[in-house]
Amino acid sequence: MDHKKIILTGLLIFLSVIVNCVFAHGVDGATKTFLIGNDGVAFIPFLYIGAKHMLTGYDHLLFLIGVLFFLYRPKEILIYVSFFTLGHSTTLLLGVWWDIKVNAYLIDAIIALSIVYKGFDNLGGFKRIFGYQPNTKVAVLIFGLFHGLGLATKLQEFKFDKEGLFTNLIGFNIGVEIGQFIALAFVLIVFSFWRHSNSFIRFSTLTNTLLMAAGFVLLGFQLTGYFLS
Repeated sequence: MDHKKIILTGLLIFLSVIVNCVFAHGVDGATKTFLIGNDGVAFIPFLYIGAKHMLTGYDHLLFLIGVLFFLYRPKEILIYVSFFTLGHSTTLLLGVWWDIKVNAYLIDAIIALSIVYKGFDNLGGFKRIFGYQPNTKVAVLIFGLFHGLGLATKLQEFKFDKEGLFTNLIGFNIGVEIGQFIALAFVLIVFSFWRHSNSFIRFSTLTNTLLMAAGFVLLGFQLTGYFLS
């Protein structure tokens, strides 16, 4: 199998994994059991749960992959990741603490749209079709707010008492950042090798098209869940 076929096969497998993972996304049984029975401060367990949830949160990771796809300079990467972190940390903490009620399906549908948006943006769709380029930093911040609400809705299902909640939320949020750092480190390592290959530019269109396709799959799943619930 030649180099092009290997990359194409890998991209198709990547998309199929995303489709299959849609039905497994959420809080696993052991974590549910712990969260339901938790009482008081549990900083380390919440830190672990936050990291695990981020590492398995394919919707968050797909958006970040799109954000990082054409970023080469460390300063740019840091700025964009900081905007995303600021957004999702704010709504995660405030959403749970203030018990802000939002429909989980609709929030996850917006998160899916953020993936479609970034793939479309990477393909230059806004300039070609609309003749206008949105401010990408502002977009990452705004979508970060929705990603944080998505995380908040997962925790709100367990109706925590206020005792120890703030400490546990801080632990969960730090865990999310740790998980995000691990995932981004892996993605950046892969990108650093791939960008030295001539196939990076050639396959960038296909990759971002698949990114959009994954976003549309997630969007359809969430909207179906909303209308059937």
